[in-house]
Amino acid sequence: GDDNSGRKVITFSCCRMPPSHQLNHTRLLEYLKYTLDQYVENDYTVVYFHYGLKSLNKPSLKWLQTAYKEFDRKYVSKIFGLLLQLRNVCNFHEGSVSFLIWLQLTKFILTLLILVISVLFVLLCFLHKFGKKITYLNYLSDLREHLKYDQLNIPQEVIRHDENLQRKQKGKLPPVVKVPPPRPPLPTQQFGVSLQYIKDKNKGELIPPVMKETVSYLKRKGLQVEGLFRRSASIQTIKDVQKLYNQGKSVNFDDYHDIHIPAVILKTFLRELPQPLLTFECYDHVIGITSVESSLRVTRCKEIIHGLPEHNYVVLKYLICFLHMVSQESLYNRMTASSLACVFGLNLIWPLKGTASLSALVPLNLFTELLIDFYTNIFNSRTVPGE
Repeated sequence: GDDNSGRKVITFSCCRMPPSHQLNHTRLLEYLKYTLDQYVENDYTVVYFHYGLKSLNKPSLKWLQTAYKEFDRKYVSKIFGLLLQLRNVCNFHEGSVSFLIWLQLTKFILTLLILVISVLFVLLCFLHKFGKKITYLNYLSDLREHLKYDQLNIPQEVIRHDENLQRKQKGKLPPVVKVPPPRPPLPTQQFGVSLQYIKDKNKGELIPPVMKETVSYLKRKGLQVEGLFRRSASIQTIKDVQKLYNQGKSVNFDDYHDIHIPAVILKTFLRELPQPLLTFECYDHVIGITSVESSLRVTRCKEIIHGLPEHNYVVLKYLICFLHMVSQESLYNRMTASSLACVFGLNLIWPLKGTASLSALVPLNLFTELLIDFYTNIFNSRTVPGE
């Protein structure tokens, strides 16, 4: 799934690692790199449960050295942040140094993920540049501030360990935070409401204002910006801009002096739709694109797209037209149709229940890439009144 800022979430649980003599660490390293390569061009989050890593199942120092060399700059160039929880750190003789590390990274350093020498890890925390990015967590529940906690597949061993920690804290559980009931949306609401709601509140306009304004701004000033849609922006600034839109107030992106803010706002708008732009009904059809013969895939894309509700079709056409324009400037912005598909695929469609699996990424991204590459062919034969 996604964290609260839309970054994809990857989890790693040490308690599930088998004894070292049963595990091919070379293949493990290959699998880790394969997994990370799905996301390395974008912002994403790693949740690392260290509990359960013992002398029997921890990798060797030689393997750590190999891992360090394998994960080059593209994995480590921009560490976004580190949220850290430490407990029972002195139990080295039991081999169960019990701490939970939640890594929130951009193009992150996976070596830290498997770093079993806890002292080395703690030393890293005190490095000035790295230390400024650290926030400490006390319990699993603290993760709720940063991601959709319920979507995490947390091992029962980690859950029991967390419960024990809470019981030991003054012999009682921390107070339960009461979550207020959701408020009805504002008449001017833009984020987290349906396309139909926005249309009804905006005099029947088919293209949501936030999408029209971000796309128009990026067309004027962002088409040749390198890494457009790959870069992140200040979380607080994004929240502030969302609030302005939801309150019906005007937004002048020039005031922020950051071209990536409207880009992130556009992605956030799509991601927070109650139903994906491509609709839940199309999910299985989209996933099946890889089973279609290569020469027929564009035709199949066209069939799927033309089956969308009229409103979704118009909004999707508007968006893909813009992304096609961005891809045409890839010589400058380095954002090819393939790169844009990696960014937007999971913002356009997701399953009704749960989250898209790793295996679903290939067809989702391929489908999106075809839409962008063959925009004219796919969207040329259907017109909608008011478009």
